[in-house]
Amino acid sequence: MAMTEIPLSATLSEDERAVVEVVADFVDRQVRPVAQELEHTNTYPEQLIEQMKQLGVFGLLAPAEHGGVDVSTACFALVAQELARGWMSPAGAMGSHSVVTYLIRTFGTPEQQQTYLPRLATGELRAAMALTEPGGGSDLQAMRTKAVLADGSWTVNGTKTWITNARRAGLIALLTRTEPAAGKGYSILLVEQGAGYEVSKDLPKLGYKGVESCELVFDGVRVPESALLGATPGVGFAQMMRGLEIGRIQVASRALGVAQAALDDATRYAQERHSFGQPIWQHQAIGHYLADSATKLRAARLLTLDAAARVDSGQRADLEAGMAKLFASEVCMEITLNAVRVHGGYGYSTEFDVERYFRDAPLMIVGEGTNEIQRNVIAKQHVARHRIDDGGRK
Repeated sequence: MAMTEIPLSATLSEDERAVVEVVADFVDRQVRPVAQELEHTNTYPEQLIEQMKQLGVFGLLAPAEHGGVDVSTACFALVAQELARGWMSPAGAMGSHSVVTYLIRTFGTPEQQQTYLPRLATGELRAAMALTEPGGGSDLQAMRTKAVLADGSWTVNGTKTWITNARRAGLIALLTRTEPAAGKGYSILLVEQGAGYEVSKDLPKLGYKGVESCELVFDGVRVPESALLGATPGVGFAQMMRGLEIGRIQVASRALGVAQAALDDATRYAQERHSFGQPIWQHQAIGHYLADSATKLRAARLLTLDAAARVDSGQRADLEAGMAKLFASEVCMEITLNAVRVHGGYGYSTEFDVERYFRDAPLMIVGEGTNEIQRNVIAKQHVARHRIDDGGRK
């Protein structure tokens, strides 16, 4: 299976195209042959993660001066897509790690950048971000986790849930209320493994197997005052929203990869399987599934690359990233279901990969902010960018 075609709208350098091609080859040679077995046994892909470290995947968003690869957001998105085309779990293991890398690169103090970025770039240090709380979901402003500053250290109390990489991450970017330094504001604390927090349990999941999603409990955890991301308390919510622009592009890219794999399998099967004397793709019902899937997948990919270009231009991209995540995840759900339909009874069999794609797809709809939340974000930003004056004119 060849790598996904890179659209002409993706303005990658030759080096960046080579990065995507290397990852695509890794996916076809190393990931796809073992994905089904690892997924069905819910086995952590230790060997694949080590190979990803060697390829520099964990350093894509780290600056070159700190040992990173320093590629464009478009290249990062295409790499995430290729990984998810093989199996979504390796893409997820890279995803939250990359968002934390981006946060430290963008907002960290020079000391924080020097301390963390070189190890994050090589994958020696793995990172996770902790936002969601039990009962809170996408309502981040209902957050109960609190950090109090006293005698040069923060004391943290609270619970976070659905934290990818939680057991294997040496660094947690924790979004919390910080008092009294920021009143009722939010800050991001960089909490290192061993600081006293507990990984209380692994959460069972419909799909997205192999990579852990856990609940974290912070019970009187103390971290130094210098653990505050950047130099100013109370700005963590705005910092995390910038990070989520990258996060949502990455989730959109995962959706693209899963959808591409489903479409590839459906296209192959529709040519190999015959009924009534012809390959089934020539039956209009099946052919239309392929046509609709290919069209919507291409549109979703272009939306995602548009959001990536917006980030690289230095402009705010919450609208574009929200659109990409919303559309790509919904398209992924549709395409994976179509792939099951094309395969007929075999689509329901665990001997074929399409059932896995169908189980993985819903995560992108609810992850990194549910699609219902995405629609709210899109509407708010759309109106903000198209304000009318008191006279009713734009």
